[in-house]
Amino acid sequence: MNETAARHVTLVRALETAAPSDATWTAADAAWASRAAAEVVGEGADADRFLARRGQLAVERLGDRAKAFKRLASGRNWRPWVGSVLVALSFALGVLMDAVGPTRYVNLLAFPLLGLIVWNLLVYLGILVHGITDPFRSKRPGKGLLRRAVARLGGALHEGIPDAGQGTPGTRFRAEWARVSAPLTARRVGRVLHLGAMAFALGAIAALYTRGLVLHFQAGWESTFLDASQVHQALSLLLGPASSLTGLPIPDATHLETLRLPENQGENAAPWIHLFATTLVLTVVLPRAILALLSGFAARHLERHFPLPLTDSYFQGLQRSYTGQGAQLHLVPYSYELSPATALQLKEAIVSAFGPRATLHLSPPIAFGEEDTLPASAAPGVGTTLAVALFSLAATPEDENHGSFLTALSATLPPGTPLAALVDEGSFLARFAGQPERLEERRRTWTRLFEKHAIEPAFVNLDAAPASVADSLTRLIDLSARKEAAR
Repeated sequence: MNETAARHVTLVRALETAAPSDATWTAADAAWASRAAAEVVGEGADADRFLARRGQLAVERLGDRAKAFKRLASGRNWRPWVGSVLVALSFALGVLMDAVGPTRYVNLLAFPLLGLIVWNLLVYLGILVHGITDPFRSKRPGKGLLRRAVARLGGALHEGIPDAGQGTPGTRFRAEWARVSAPLTARRVGRVLHLGAMAFALGAIAALYTRGLVLHFQAGWESTFLDASQVHQALSLLLGPASSLTGLPIPDATHLETLRLPENQGENAAPWIHLFATTLVLTVVLPRAILALLSGFAARHLERHFPLPLTDSYFQGLQRSYTGQGAQLHLVPYSYELSPATALQLKEAIVSAFGPRATLHLSPPIAFGEEDTLPASAAPGVGTTLAVALFSLAATPEDENHGSFLTALSATLPPGTPLAALVDEGSFLARFAGQPERLEERRRTWTRLFEKHAIEPAFVNLDAAPASVADSLTRLIDLSARKEAAR
């Protein structure tokens, strides 16, 4: 699915998950969009094609009703002109930069261009470290002030917008779109920053040679701690590639000693300007151009193959309605047995959350101390939407038992099946009614166990109304599926 189709799908999702009081888009409209899209794409089409066509049909119908949603659907996630303006501004700043310094002496150890080269080398080191450590870090958008500023100028970052689960459909859409388009925005911002750095360097080089046509520059060096041989080694390391490419030699230590300031007057700076300008091209212009090209290719790929997450309960429900399949939940109680009434209540909640085709497989409870060897009935089958470990809040969590059970159950999961935890608070609430501090303390204890095993939990009273339990199950599927997809 391309970026435009993903934008349409996200907008329709915001409408269909909004409060029922919003009459802009009704349940009848949603059913029509699903039916019409299924007829157009035919049987056997993949989920992307079905969802993209459904979003297109829905947006066409919405466009006839509300101009605001039509503008949202046709809007851009990125303003292309922003990148062009920033690159042009970077070139102008490079031209205005005093590349030589406040005097007409080119100090070989304090040359502003030298600082520009070193800064870019540090940036490349940061990019390398980021690439190596990226698989081990949480997948969060970059927090850099410069990146955020460029993203805001480009129209891809919305400050002050609440979570996607709050607010009006338009607000929900903007928040959700900013989240799902973050990878594409990062590539676009990266391309602009690389082109800007390249343009700044080109501007500095252009200004340097332009000023050299009408002004005379002398080159020399001064240092409190370095002698001529050490300066020779440093300049050979930095300017060596440019010297090989241009054929301009780097003077030896004896010659460099005659350029030491303020004892000497230095020499004509033209050869040194050529060396530094060539080094700037090799270390800034060319690498930045390559990085910008790679970012551009990555952005173009994401525009054509937009990474819209289709693992949450909303998209899974649409896909099941298209294929005629139902959600399958696999529940494994540990040291806890559901009463027949509670089990029936739970089944009603699952149907309420995932439709009449949803099924619940309730495994026989695993006894305390038998978590190391789970029976075959505890293993979820292929195609399970969500596997759920069921506990009672009345129990005190112990990692050597409850944690071992979670580890053993995780080992039985088919590939791609998320695992979550459901903690029934019913008996605990009945025993400690009117003591909310004990409830919070016990929740925190269980939460620490789940965090250790990287499992999303939900604390619910299974004897409560099915609708509240259904909401918790839906949230569990969304969070667990996203965590599974990020692995």
